[in-house]
Amino acid sequence: MADSHARHWHPTAAYLYVLHLDGLALAWEYLRRHPDYWQDWVCRPQRPDAAQHWGLRLLEDPALDAREAHPIWFPDAQGVHLYPDVDSIPGVTLFTLWRIPGEKSLIHDGVRLVLRVRWLGGCLRLALAPGLADGMAYVYAVRAGTDLLAHAQALALELNKLSLTSDAIPNAVVRPRPALSALQEMHTLQALDATLAGASLRDIAEGLFGPKAVARDWHADGALRARMRRLVRRGETLMRGGYRRLAQLPKPIQGRSSPPEKRP
Repeated sequence: MADSHARHWHPTAAYLYVLHLDGLALAWEYLRRHPDYWQDWVCRPQRPDAAQHWGLRLLEDPALDAREAHPIWFPDAQGVHLYPDVDSIPGVTLFTLWRIPGEKSLIHDGVRLVLRVRWLGGCLRLALAPGLADGMAYVYAVRAGTDLLAHAQALALELNKLSLTSDAIPNAVVRPRPALSALQEMHTLQALDATLAGASLRDIAEGLFGPKAVARDWHADGALRARMRRLVRRGETLMRGGYRRLAQLPKPIQGRSSPPEKRP
């Protein structure tokens, strides 16, 4: 039985925010749980190059979850860059920071200024070119690659949701039932936290599905026990390098905290 004082993972309601995270935010949730990442954060003055080892431009505080943290991935395959339009035409949309709806955060990563915009049900990250100023015509740029069309389609979808010319966002939005994949991420993170706290598979099952369900369905070769094993294995795989796929980062150099990746 796990120490009851270590059951910070037990309230499922504390993980509901995970249902609305995108791939980059989920990647951070798995990375920030890695014990070696915590060690690098504590010893960051002595390890100035540790961030790139983890796929970041700068180390971010692992105590902050995806709602508060501002991790800057390197290289940022999903990043969108804004540049001044040197060949603009009359009537184009101008860059006006305060007319962009949603919660805005500006972060300088040592190389560029990054604007993160969050709104109900979405998040967009924009890298601002040094010459871009308020009131200027601007253009979007995405990193070239074989999946350029997919990036362009995803960008168009997010921009349509954001509606940059809108004056405000609605006070309430009706959302569909969370997808099964979102529920899986929530359960995986909860199971991972439980494992790191020393909980047994049965403890985890009771925390996720309740003691009654466990008393009824917990068997040596039962489906519930097998499901718990898969969740724990998936969480550990994502924490120990698998998060890079969520953030669309290249494979890491093999080392202390980068064992050969397995598909979660």
